[in-house]
Parts: sequence; structure tokens; C-alpha cells
Amino acid sequence: MYIDLVVFIILLVLVVIFFRRFSSFVYFIAIFDIFLRILTFIKNNIPLDDVAAIIDKYIPESLLGIAANYTLGLVYTIISWAFIIIMIIFEFYIIKFFIKKKKI
Repeated sequence: MYIDLVVFIILLVLVVIFFRRFSSFVYFIAIFDIFLRILTFIKNNIPLDDVAAIIDKYIPESLLGIAANYTLGLVYTIISWAFIIIMIIFEFYIIKFFIKKKKI
């Protein structure tokens, strides 16, 4: 079932079409990955078996989890490194934001 990949690609296309900036793309990737990781944390730490089963069945653990489901070998390695580079750029944007907002 490709529903997780389809939802991610549709949301990614909408972000690229409406915002048209590289920073918006980076923020979207980071926000989406953080959201998936929060849901994974909830799945692992909530004692409700029904909720955990639904999250486990329909929601991947992270963006790299989606990539791991549909790719192998060199393609997965390239996607993993691209993801790491996007996360480094996200960290740069966050640090730049905090430095700019510093008021002393």
C-alpha cells in the first residue's frame, strides 16, 4: 500500500507550488518528519493498544522509514544522505533565526 508515500508527495507538491522557496521545502520536510516521530513516540508510550495498532499500521515512523519501505541499496543511501543534508540546512535556518531574534 502506497498511501503514506502518496500523501507525502501530494503535500510536498502543494508546498512547492504554493510557497516556491527552498526554505519552505526544508521546513516542510523537517515539520513532517518531526510530526511522524511524535506519533511514533505516542505509539510507543501510550498504553492504549488500539491507538498504537492504528498508528503502527497506517503511519510510518519517519521520512526515512517511508524511504526504507520503497527503496533499497544505493537509492536508499542517496535519499538518506539527502535527508541528512536537508536536516543540516534546517538546523542552519533555526540557528540563524535564533541569532537574528537575539535582543541584548
